[in-house]
Amino acid sequence: MFLGKNDKGITMSKTLTIEPVTRIEGHAKITIALDDAGKVSDARFHVTEFRGFEKFCIGRSFREMPSITARICGICPVSHALASAKAGDAILGVQIPPAAEKLRKLMNYAQLVQSHALSFFHLSGPDLLLGMESDPASRNVFGLLEANPEVARQGIRLRSFGQQVIRLLGDRSVHPAWAVPGGVREALSVDKRDQIARMLPEALKIARATLDLGQEVLERYSAEAKSYGEFPSLFLGLVGEDGSLEHYGGGLRMIDGAGKVLEDAVPSARYSEMIGEGEEAWTYLKFPFYRPLGYDQGAGMYRVGPLARLNVADFAGTPLAERELRRFRHLARGSGPVTGSFHFHQARLIEILHSLERIGQLLDDPQILDTQVRSHAGVNQRHGVGAIEAPRGTLFHEYEVDENGLLTKVNLLIATGQNNLAMNRTVKQIAQAYLRSDRLEEGLLNRVEHGIRAFDPCLSCATHAAGQMPLQFELVGPGGELLDRLDRGSR
Repeated sequence: MFLGKNDKGITMSKTLTIEPVTRIEGHAKITIALDDAGKVSDARFHVTEFRGFEKFCIGRSFREMPSITARICGICPVSHALASAKAGDAILGVQIPPAAEKLRKLMNYAQLVQSHALSFFHLSGPDLLLGMESDPASRNVFGLLEANPEVARQGIRLRSFGQQVIRLLGDRSVHPAWAVPGGVREALSVDKRDQIARMLPEALKIARATLDLGQEVLERYSAEAKSYGEFPSLFLGLVGEDGSLEHYGGGLRMIDGAGKVLEDAVPSARYSEMIGEGEEAWTYLKFPFYRPLGYDQGAGMYRVGPLARLNVADFAGTPLAERELRRFRHLARGSGPVTGSFHFHQARLIEILHSLERIGQLLDDPQILDTQVRSHAGVNQRHGVGAIEAPRGTLFHEYEVDENGLLTKVNLLIATGQNNLAMNRTVKQIAQAYLRSDRLEEGLLNRVEHGIRAFDPCLSCATHAAGQMPLQFELVGPGGELLDRLDRGSR
């Protein structure tokens, strides 16, 4: 609760609460504080759950970590498994076989496709395609299926492509026990390669059509784009050695809100020299920040994820995605990067197309069928860092081990946490633009939630069963009296 004093020195409070925030991965609430004039004075995005993977993994072997940490998330387990395996590579002190690296990239691109499709079509699609002010009882994937079955089916097909590729490589689409320190467990067969190749044209066709749909959404929500996280910030992401869009290797690049490069080609192992982690008592989610600018007043705030990756890269590196990237950059205000968080949606669609093009290139590479896919060694380094571009942004796994390879320290820097400062700023900006103290309307509340969905946060890193997710929103006056209230059921 936010506290203040009136002109008589009497402590008072006005708080709006949205709990839980729906159609995200995890549990959270939003509180919005109003001043005496009924205007928004502050807003906070609270993460109300605690997981503790960093503690209960202590004492385990680093070789087990790709399988253990994959269980952090039911939507992007591949990202955690690959980041963990890369940290294991560093502890072994090996360079993995070329075929293993290509196969890891292949699975990561498939992961990007399926996760981005889920975000656009199933989590944010009901808002974007049915309307922010539409009936909440039907503003969900089932309502989308009824209103626009062809679009909903395309989303299902596109996500299915990514999941099938993951299954063909790792034997199952969720939590595949496939990436290991030193490489991967199994080579790719000709039959599986050809099966993926047969599915690719349909996925490319859907991706290109969806980009056109995304452009229509941008035109329809041009007003929202101006207040849904539209502010300058820093941006962080991996780039290739040539400055191209990168999701697996390369080095870290940080740019400012004007596009100036602050850090470039920084090895992932040195990430902690750039990034600090702030804490607040009212949330379990940490607040990473850029160390040279500090934590106070959000000076070191930066964003990661598809929007950041397109901003930090010099070019896409594949022909279809490059054309879309050039069009995307016209969304910028001036000559700098695209700064509106609403544009995360279109950035995801461009990355789907880019990932599919990269998958096609990998399938055409004869080396991907090589059967040498694992390097063997013992503990050669006591410290290892693995970084990868997960669907939601740059993911870091950092391990320290003893002489037997048992973990003595684990630090996981999750993409959603790195967006935390920006998500809080976004909630406040949307609330200031749309919320009023004299009324509570469904469309206004959903707009605040959608500002969070634009980041596609993964808070619990786990899937959730369909069912009731009640949401209560209350407006409380200076004396604690209930001025207005909305109760909602499943979303």
